[in-house]
Amino acid sequence: MLKKQSKILKEGSKKSKHISAHIFPHRSLPNEKLPNHHFKKVKVKRGMSGLGLFAEEDIKKGEIIIEYIGNILNKEEADAISSNQYLFEINRNKTIDGSPRYNTARYVNHACEGAENAESDIIKGRVFIKAIKKINKGDEILYDYGEEFFNEYIKPKGCLCKVHSNSK
Repeated sequence: MLKKQSKILKEGSKKSKHISAHIFPHRSLPNEKLPNHHFKKVKVKRGMSGLGLFAEEDIKKGEIIIEYIGNILNKEEADAISSNQYLFEINRNKTIDGSPRYNTARYVNHACEGAENAESDIIKGRVFIKAIKKINKGDEILYDYGEEFFNEYIKPKGCLCKVHSNSK
């Protein structure tokens, strides 16, 4: 069942021209070619908790920033992996293993409610990171990973997001 999502993206891009306007009505096509899963210019660099993803251009509220990609796993394959923090569950039978370095979206760091500027959105089995407020060029892109992930991976080490660092 393990599938390379990059193959799916290439197949999808052939079909996507007519559905692209439906899913991404506000997407503007840049003059320079971005990778298939990038919708906005972004850069990986040191963030608030390790490497983070930063806007290389202003991003408007509601715009798609990047797609979370990787190998597609079924439930059994995902359950067999115990130490991967990059698993993104689409539904109970499909999970994206976002650990490959070509998945630039994996560098979006966690922020607790109130500090995030983006959110994940699942559309037709694909995961997109979308701005929920204006993001200025140079800002780190952050979204809430959810309670289950927070409790398992972040809480034991202590959260480094602005909400927690301001309350210390």
